[in-house]
Amino acid sequence: MSEVKISAEPRTEFGKGGARRTRRAGKVPAVLYGHGEQPRHIALPAREFAAAIRHGGANQLFSIDINDGGSTLALPKAIQRDPIKDTYEHVDLLIVRRGEKVTVEVPVQLIGDAAVGTLVVHEHATLSVLADATRLPERIEASIAGLEAGSQITAADVVLPEGAELAADPELVVAVISAAPTAEELGAEVAAPAAEAEVPAEEPAAEA
Repeated sequence: MSEVKISAEPRTEFGKGGARRTRRAGKVPAVLYGHGEQPRHIALPAREFAAAIRHGGANQLFSIDINDGGSTLALPKAIQRDPIKDTYEHVDLLIVRRGEKVTVEVPVQLIGDAAVGTLVVHEHATLSVLADATRLPERIEASIAGLEAGSQITAADVVLPEGAELAADPELVVAVISAAPTAEELGAEVAAPAAEAEVPAEEPAAEA
C-alpha cells in the first residue's frame, strides 16, 4: 500500500468546543504519538483524509507534513466516526518508521463459490497480521471455491502476502461452510410456530 501525503496544522484549542470548531472548519481533530515522542495535537483536512481512507482502508499509511516543520509517517490507530453525519470525529495516529513491523487488523475477503447447496458464514472479517509498516496489505484473500458442507477456513489456511506474518491464533475460524436448509425445512420452520399459536391455552381447573 502506497503512502498518502497529507498536510496538517497544529491545534491550539482542545476540549469539545475546540473539536467542534475544528470540524466546522473542514478539518478532523487528531493526535499524533509514538516512538517516545510527546503527543502532538493536529488537524487534518477532512476531505483529503476521508478520500484516503475510502481508497486505502483503515490501515492507510500517511506521510504527514506539519506546517510548523517536520514530516512523519503514521498509521490510523483509532478512528471515531459519526455514523449519522458520515463524518470523522477524531483520529489517533501512531508514528511508524520505515522498515518497522506493526500489527494491524486486515480485512479477509472470501473468493470463489462453495459447493451447491451450502451456506457460507463469515465468522471473522479481519485477521491480525504483522507486516512492514510501509507494505501493509489492503486485504487478504481466502478461497472457498468448491468447499463442501462441514468444511471450514481457519487463520492458518489463509495465504499471507510475502513479508507478512500471522499474529492471530492459527486456529481462529474465519469461515464455516454448512448445508443450506431445504425448501421443505424452511416451510416446516414457518409452519411450526403457526401451529403452536393455534393450540388453545388450557382452561384453568374449576375450583371445588
